[in-house]
Formats: sequence, C-alpha cells, structure tokens
Amino acid sequence: MYRNLNDSEIKILKQQGCSAENWVDVLVTAKFSSENIFNTQFAGAVKLGFLRDKIEVEKSINKPAGIKNSYIENCTIGDNVLICNVNSLVNYTVANNVVIENVGTVVVNGETAFGNGTEIEVLNEGGGRELPIFDKLSAQVAYMLVVYRHDKKLTEKITNIIARYIESKKSTTGNIGENARITNTISLRNVNVGAHTVISGASNLEEGTIVSCKEAPVKIGEDVIAKKFIVLSGSTIDSGAILTSTFVGQGVKMGKQFSSEGSAFFANCEGFHGEACSLFAGPYTVTHHKSTLLIAGMFSFFNAGSGTNQSNHMYKLGPLHQGIVERGSKTGSFSYLLWPCRIGAFSVVMDKHGGNFDTSDLPFSYITVENGKSVITPAMNLFTVGTKRDSEKWPTRDRREGPGKLDLINFEFLNPYIMGRVLKGSEVLKTLSENTPRTREFVNYKGINILRLMLRTTRKYYELLINIYVGGEVLKRIGEITAFSSFNDVIERLKPVGENGKGNWVDILGMFMSEDSFNNFRADIINGEIFSIDGIQSSLTEIFGQYNDLAWNWCASIIELKNECKITDLTKDHVIQLISEYQKNAVKLNNMILKDAEKEFDSITKIGFGVDGDEQVRDQDFENVRGTYEKNKFVSELIRETEKINYDTKRITSIILEL
Repeated sequence: MYRNLNDSEIKILKQQGCSAENWVDVLVTAKFSSENIFNTQFAGAVKLGFLRDKIEVEKSINKPAGIKNSYIENCTIGDNVLICNVNSLVNYTVANNVVIENVGTVVVNGETAFGNGTEIEVLNEGGGRELPIFDKLSAQVAYMLVVYRHDKKLTEKITNIIARYIESKKSTTGNIGENARITNTISLRNVNVGAHTVISGASNLEEGTIVSCKEAPVKIGEDVIAKKFIVLSGSTIDSGAILTSTFVGQGVKMGKQFSSEGSAFFANCEGFHGEACSLFAGPYTVTHHKSTLLIAGMFSFFNAGSGTNQSNHMYKLGPLHQGIVERGSKTGSFSYLLWPCRIGAFSVVMDKHGGNFDTSDLPFSYITVENGKSVITPAMNLFTVGTKRDSEKWPTRDRREGPGKLDLINFEFLNPYIMGRVLKGSEVLKTLSENTPRTREFVNYKGINILRLMLRTTRKYYELLINIYVGGEVLKRIGEITAFSSFNDVIERLKPVGENGKGNWVDILGMFMSEDSFNNFRADIINGEIFSIDGIQSSLTEIFGQYNDLAWNWCASIIELKNECKITDLTKDHVIQLISEYQKNAVKLNNMILKDAEKEFDSITKIGFGVDGDEQVRDQDFENVRGTYEKNKFVSELIRETEKINYDTKRITSIILEL
C-alpha cells in the first residue's frame, strides 16, 4: 500500500535538494524514509519504496540504497534500490534491489512492444522469409516460419499466434527486474530489462527485451550498441558488439566488435570479430575470426574458419540466393561458397567454390577444389578426430541454466535423420558406380564432382556406419534388460513401439523429428488444436520426449529390411550377427580415428618445437607442451571406449547364446 508524503518528509526532501512538479503525485510505502534521497527531481506519478538498506553494486562493493542526482518521471521504484547520477528515468517500474548508476537515459517513449514483433529477413536477404522475433522464440518455431513458406496455412497460423502474443507485450511502461544492475551506460530507450541482468558500460540499447534470471543472468558490456533486439537468458554480449534487428537465444556469446544485422542466433552460438547478415544460425553456430562473413545461410553445429565467406547474388536480380550448411559442418580458412549451395551434414568445406551444388545426400564429406572444379570425397570426414570430438563436446558445452530451455536439441551423433542421409548416400554411390564408364575420371552429382575410383570405397564407409548404428542401437536396447528368462525377452525388447518413426526424419534446427510426428504437429496447428505459443512449445516438448522410442522404430524398420523378416521373426543368429557387425565396425572406426589422432604427434607436428636444440630437445619440448600420444585424454578415452565395446558385445552375445 502507498501513502502520500507528509509535510515533514517533503521538507526534508527539499532541504536535500529535491523537487517535484506536484508532491501530491509522489506516493511512498508505509516504511518510507527520506534520508537517502538527494538532488532529485520528480515529475508525474512516482511511487517510492523502502530505501535504507545497503545493496551490493558489484562484487565486494556495497552502497546504501537511495536516489541521488537523478530525474524520475512516472516511475514505480521498489525497495532497496540505488539510483544515482541518472539523467532521465522515465516510465519504468523498477523492482527490488536494482542498481541504476551513472546512466544517461532510461526511457520509454510511448507504446512499444520492446523489440517483440521486429521482423528480420533471415536466410534470404531479399525477403520472403521474414521472421518476427519475440521473447519466447525457439529454434523450432523459427524453422517452421522461415523454411516452410510452401505451407501457407501453417505459416499464417503461426504468424497469427505470434501476433496475438506480441500484442500482449505492448505497454507504455517498461520493467527493470529485481537485482538488475545498470551502470556506466549512455542510453536505454524502450528496453525491458529482466531480473539479474548486468548492463555495464553499454553505449546504446534501443527497442529491445532482455530475458534474464538468477540461474542464467544476461550480461551486456562495454560499448555495445543494440537496436530492435531480443536477448534471452544466459547470454553475454560485450566488447563493442553491434546488433541491429537481431535475435539472441539462450547461452549465446558475442563480442570483440562482432556485428549482426537481420540475424537470429539460437542456443549456445558464439560470434566474435566477424560479421553476420541475414544469418539463420541454429544452435552451436560459431564464428570467431575478424575476416569472416556469414550471410544469407542456415547453419547449425557449425564452425567457421577464418576468412569464411559466401556470396548471395550474382549481380543479376540482387541478393536473392541462399545457402544451407547442415549440422556439424566446418569451413576451412578463406573458404568461399557461391549461394545457392547445400552442404551435407558433418562435412568440411575447403578452398573457393564458384559453382552451385547440393551435397546433402553425401554427409561426412571433404569438399575441395581440384584443377578449378569442386570435388567431393564422401564419408572421409567420418574418420577424423575433429568429428568425434565435436559430437562429444556439444552436450558438455550447453551453457543454458535455469528453467525453460526453449530450443529442443538432440545431441545424438548417429540418429535416424543422419542415417537416412547415409543410406541415401550409399544408394547414390552404388548407382553412380554401376552406371559410370571406366573411361571417366570424375562423375558429376548435383553440381559437384566425385572421383570415380572413390565411389566403391566411400560407399563401404557408409555401410560401415550403418552397421555401427544398427548394431549399437540393438546392443543399447538389449542392455537395458536387467534379466533374461528366454530369447523372447530379447525379441519383446526389440519390437517397435507402433508405426510412427519408420519413415523419413527431419532436422528441425537441432531437434530430430519423425516426418509423421511433424506432419501431425503441423496439422494440429492448422486445425486450431494448438493455438498459443506455450501450446506450441508444450507439444514440441512432448514429441521431443518420444525420441528414443520413435528412433528405435526407425532402426527396427532398417533391421527388418536388412534381414528380410519382421522383428518378431529374428533368430538368435540374426541378433548375434547384428551385434558382431557392430563390434567389428565400431572398433575399426575407432582405430581409424586413433590413427588420425596419432598424426598430431608425428615429426611434422613437432616443427617449431625445441627451437635451439636437436631432435631430443625438440621431442622434450613437444612432450612438455603437448604431452604424449599414449597419455592424451582423447586417445585414452577412445581406447577405453573400444575396450567397453568389446566387453559389452561379448557379454550380451554370451547371454543370448545361453538362452
């Protein structure tokens, strides 16, 4: 409850250099004390809380709450707030334990949605795929809106749902959440600031929303300029980053003069030094280098090499072209792609490519230039240390804390979507091998060249991966049984859980989903059964929770195809064969990765070590800096993984034979 100031309190405030347009409009709480308010001008309707306790301004620095040397207009100030040296604080509700110190302007001008509803032209700089950003936007909702423009009913329904939500965010009053810290900042204009946000040294924040919480505070640092933006929990933006019409998801890091325009960055992305324009950056898109430009493309689980660049037009009808780089891919230093292109999952792009091609059917590939033409070597990136390390590091580098992870992310390295691509790639290579004359050195597939002599070899590598996936899933499924009474227990465990999942799968910007589930989900939106942002998120989360069962259904269908019989008709020999093929191929793959790791310890790698000594000094210097192959953590873990593969397959095989 609030009350009017009494005459004594007004007198004290005036003596302390304060003034008001009308003291009647200044209301205070029952426990209000005027002793910590100095040199402040009040205007319009102002409500003041209890301002006497000390508050931590930054670590180990505590100051008394109060208001000093500031202008306050149409604001509600909570308890234990410190407002000091603020030129203008206008039209805000300030929660408890907030610090606003040495700040120029914190103002809401008229009605605003605080950045919600800003349309950004992601993926295609020429427009047509506009994405309205808002403070509950997930990678999956964004994917449907941006990529599914062919489904007008779906995109119209989602757009209308978002529009209603954005309307609810409009206000003439902004909020600064509890325990927020805003210091040494020039200007905030039409910005909602979430709880526990730290803004220190920023230049100009305008038309934006910062969603923050105690478990995952947002930090915005020195010289940051952001206009028309959304920043979600756990993200850090500092050191001169410039954002215009940009969405920043959860756990994102940006800084070191990075600039972004018309782009969206989802969970755990990183942007430093370089530039982004119309970028649709799915989870774990990373760019760290000064000369790197990511433009008009969709990426996820991606690492951009220094000098990475793309062109999105060919000087004809303007910047209308777009590109897709699928999950887990990388670009080498100074690589160049001419959009439109589509790069298959877990591929490495090197050199400069002036043609347009689609390698989505050929994942795990090296894409290079030989004699002026783009060349792909399928499956070769499967055996590299980098691919193995990447697949293992992503889950451990999830910076999202606290409640409500918006982006639904499957981290499974081998999964129905990727394996569907591998199966397609195997068929493509088989067909090309059978139909390409021996006189030809290269064969062209969807705009890119493949060395004919590599067709059979690389297909074998895809087959190896299929055996690893299928047998590994069987082993995992059986291994969950604590006790077997008969072989029927094994078959019961291997039975598919319904029909959903047996067909194609899609990667919804980080979330793997069966096409059946996706189609049903889309139909529910179109039919009005899902009609809110929370409803969309809840439904997606439910589907996300079904992944293991539906992924098994897909795997079971491959087993049935492979053995030409139903799961219920599998014999002991069938199951043991699947496990045996898994063991043989998984060990082979690990050994090939170990061979690749061994290269990091050969004599070539030691160049530059032991500068002033002989080979013995070189080796000692290298060992003290880099360690040895035998003691390397990655190598040791991979060797232990191989030992576990051998142990598990032997154990389960023995159990099955005894049934």
